[in-house]
Amino acid sequence: MDIMDKPLTKNILPDRAFATLADYESTGGYQGLRQAITQLQPKEVRQWVKDAGLRGRGGAGFNTGLKWGLVPEKKTNDTKHYLVVNADEMEPGTFKDRFLLERDPHQLIEGIIIAAYAIQANTAYIFLRGEYHLAAQRLTHALQEARTKNYLGEHVLNTGFSLEIHLHTSAGRYICGEESALLNALEGKRATPRAKPPFAVVSGLWGWPTVVNNVETLCNVPHILQYGVEWYQSLGRGLDKGTKLFGVSGRVKCPGLWELPMGTPIREIIEEHAGGMQDGYKLRGFLPGGASTDFMLPEQLDVLMDYDTVAKAGSRMGTGTIIVLDDKTCPVQMVLNLEEFFAQESCGWCTPCRDGLPWTVTLLKDIIAGHGRMEDLDTLAGLTRMLGPGNTFCALAPGAMEPLQSALKYFRADFERYIVGHNVVMEPA
Repeated sequence: MDIMDKPLTKNILPDRAFATLADYESTGGYQGLRQAITQLQPKEVRQWVKDAGLRGRGGAGFNTGLKWGLVPEKKTNDTKHYLVVNADEMEPGTFKDRFLLERDPHQLIEGIIIAAYAIQANTAYIFLRGEYHLAAQRLTHALQEARTKNYLGEHVLNTGFSLEIHLHTSAGRYICGEESALLNALEGKRATPRAKPPFAVVSGLWGWPTVVNNVETLCNVPHILQYGVEWYQSLGRGLDKGTKLFGVSGRVKCPGLWELPMGTPIREIIEEHAGGMQDGYKLRGFLPGGASTDFMLPEQLDVLMDYDTVAKAGSRMGTGTIIVLDDKTCPVQMVLNLEEFFAQESCGWCTPCRDGLPWTVTLLKDIIAGHGRMEDLDTLAGLTRMLGPGNTFCALAPGAMEPLQSALKYFRADFERYIVGHNVVMEPA
C-alpha cells in the first residue's frame, strides 16, 4: 500500500515521535479543511461524508454523515450546537485511538474543525481518557499551533466560521465511553447514561444538539474532503469503505496495530501482520473487536473484518482490535478477568447491571475455586439473557455478556472440568 492507501497513518513514521504542524502540512494537512470551509456549504460536507460511506469507528458503525444530518438546522443565532470527541478509550484490548492521538494530533484537529463546520458548531470538546498524559500534552501543543495559523479561533481561515476546541481530561470510568454518560460527565454530573429519546443530536450537551464522534472516525474526515468520495470508497475490500486501524493482542509473534482496508480477512490480520501464533501455542479462539464482543473460532478466520460480515458470523467488529485466545490460556479465567472489569466499571444506575455483573463474577469465582455446580452454568446462561439487549439502561452489561455467552457455547467443557474436579492445569489469562 502506498501513502494514498494509508491516509490515517501516512504521517506516522518510525524515525519521529509525532507529526508537528509543519510535518502535517507537508503531506497536504489542512487542505481538506480549506476545501470544506471555502468551497462547500455545511450540508454539502455532510453529503460528502455520507456518500463516502464512513461508518463510526467507535464500535457502533453508524453512518457518520447521516448522523450529522440528524442535527436540526439552526433557527436563530442564539441556537448552540456542540461537537464532542469521544477519546475516552477504555475498552480492554483496544489501543487504536491512543496511537492516533499521540502520533498525529493535527489529523484529529482538522477532522474536528470540518465536522464542526458541517453541523455548524462553534464549540467542540475533546473528552480524553485521564491516563493518556502524553496524548494530552501533544494535543495541547497542536491546538496552540492550529490557533497560531488561524485554523482555530475567530474567523477560521478568514471566513465567517469560528470554532474553539477545549481539551477535557476525564476522571476516568469505562461508562464514559457511552455517549450520554460522557455528556453527563462533561457537564460535571455523575457519569450515568441518559434515557433515550431524546438522542444527543437533538438534545445533548446542556440540552443543545450535540454530535459525539470517536477519534478514529474524525481522523478519516480530512482525507475524504481532500481526495474525494470515490477515492475513499475505493479503499475498502468488503462491504464497508475506507481503511481501519486493526490491532491484535495476545500470544502472537508480532502484536500491534496496522492500517488496512475495511474488509481485510481476519486470517490475514492474525497470520500475516501479527505473524501468527507464538511457537508452542495454537489459536483456540479470538474476540474480534475488543473485550465486549463474542468469541469466534479458528474456522472463522476467513471472515472479512467489516461490520455486517462479522455480525453475520455471530459477533461484532467493535473497535477492530482482536484479542487472541491460545490453547494454553484458560477461557474460563479469561472471561472472569473481563467480567471483573465490567462489574467494577458499572455505573450502578440500573439493577440488572449493578447486581447482575457482581453475581456473574461470584459464580465464575466459585466455579474456578472448585465450589461450582452444574446448575451454575444454567444460571450464567440465564444472566446472559437477563443482562442482554433491551433489559438494561445502556449497552455496558449486554457487551459484558457477549464473551461469557459465547464462552459457554464454545468452551463449555472447560467450565464443566472445574465443576467435576478434573480441570486441566492451564496458564491464567
